[in-house]
Amino acid sequence: MKIVVAIGGSILLKEYDHAKFQEYSEILKSLSKEHELFVVVGGGRPARDYISMVRNLGAGEAQCDDIGIEVTRINARILLSALGDYAYQRIPHNFQEAAEYSAYGKIIVMGGTEPAHSTDAVSAILAEYVNADKLINLTSVDGMFDKDPNKYEDAELIKEITPDEMIELVSGKETKAGTYEIFDMTAIQMIKRSSLETIIANGFEPENLEKAINGEDIGTKIIQ
Repeated sequence: MKIVVAIGGSILLKEYDHAKFQEYSEILKSLSKEHELFVVVGGGRPARDYISMVRNLGAGEAQCDDIGIEVTRINARILLSALGDYAYQRIPHNFQEAAEYSAYGKIIVMGGTEPAHSTDAVSAILAEYVNADKLINLTSVDGMFDKDPNKYEDAELIKEITPDEMIELVSGKETKAGTYEIFDMTAIQMIKRSSLETIIANGFEPENLEKAINGEDIGTKIIQ
């Protein structure tokens, strides 16, 4: 299959070390023997820290986005280092470059692309652009919940959800650079219009990526 994998920066950089990069590189190397892989890496805490600094200096939201995008590309470079020859050793800056680089038959790793597009949105747009079979979004919780599980103990995991139901859940939420929601509106709209098979799962356990690809009952499935 052709698969786009979005890995949240909060997963790779919960601790400032190489461990999660190494774990993911081993799984991605193994999966690349059977599947064509595109990986989109988020910014995580470093992006939020830098965005906060430039915002306090008076930068506008588009400038804050640019800072966050640069951090995602640094994170992508670290993952490229872990993957070595299994990955194409250049970071695509847009979707056309990602498609072109994929002709080399190696794993493609990228970060953000332009202001106002989170890496969730980038992964969904990329999946449509390359006509992927599946999008897997690896986040810091077990899937999509009816409310923030980090704040509410009674939050319930949603096993299946439609794009329209997701839009209802996230409408009205903040869209500033560096803010975190389980999915942003652009990503949902792309998934809806392309009827893209999408799974949201907990990325702190890298083996969940294999489970999601293999169709195991894990996380939240977005149904059309």
